[in-house]
Amino acid sequence: MKLCMIGARGHSYYVLNDLPELEDVKLCAVASGDENPSSLLQTAKTWDPRSYDDWREMLDKETPDVLSIDGPFELHAEMCVEALNRNIHVFCEKPIALTLSDLERIREAYEKSEAEIISMTALRWEPAFYTAHQLVRAGKIGKVMLIQTRKSYKMRIRPDFYKRRATYGGTIGWVGSHAIDWIQWFSGSTFASAAATQTRAENRGNGEMETAAQCLFTMKNGVLAQASIDFLRSEGAPTHGDDRIRVVGTEGAVEVELGRLFLTDEAGYREITELKSPGRGFFASFIDFIEGKGAPPASPEETFETTRACLKTQQAADEHNIQVF
Repeated sequence: MKLCMIGARGHSYYVLNDLPELEDVKLCAVASGDENPSSLLQTAKTWDPRSYDDWREMLDKETPDVLSIDGPFELHAEMCVEALNRNIHVFCEKPIALTLSDLERIREAYEKSEAEIISMTALRWEPAFYTAHQLVRAGKIGKVMLIQTRKSYKMRIRPDFYKRRATYGGTIGWVGSHAIDWIQWFSGSTFASAAATQTRAENRGNGEMETAAQCLFTMKNGVLAQASIDFLRSEGAPTHGDDRIRVVGTEGAVEVELGRLFLTDEAGYREITELKSPGRGFFASFIDFIEGKGAPPASPEETFETTRACLKTQQAADEHNIQVF
């Protein structure tokens, strides 16, 4: 299976981390999208890929089977549509589109294509989150009623593209997409409505970039959910990100915080120290899915739903209203 990669702005390392265990996948070439490809070439040098300035020329000459898209956010949709039109499987940075119209273009291309597409929502595969999800699906906390999530990052010095909504897309979509994906995954449902508020205050000169947002969701199965999203994590904190979820059911709750998992049920409150993992990396699991060897780590439909929820929630915050899905 021939693999090409565009860009390294976000989570393309998911691909490179899994390549050693994928004997049937060869990284043939890389392209930057619109930036200097040197950083991607440096990290991918083990596989000695060819380098292209023009990503379309790369697709023409290399005819890949799989494409990793992690270039400029505002070009995600264009790249996804082009790949799907060529029946190339797509592993794309989240969110896969910055507008609802672009998302619809991708869906139309997907429905006509023989290829698959998922986004890089690989925090599902982190052991604490993965184990928590297994406990919920096994009925350990009863019927899910309430979900609370947190995504907090250190602000640090951000590249210029973060300073413009047109090239960044918004903090709800970039920082919050993982949390919104968890809500869909743990609730086992799609979104019914969203309300949100946000602020750009104290963003240290980062232009239009939002510093924080609060989002409230109702799921179609009745689960109520919340996402707290921010760039306010202290530089003194032990990790760059603070990823948390609390899932409350009729018979207990699971909580993940800083890689640790806690369960409350009729037996009491305790830490679950035996964390499980899927056994395969997120990208490797996508390759298995393409080859008919198992379910996808996140389905194409879940990818479309998470992206749509991010965009509708961003719209709710921008317009100070409630978005009905």
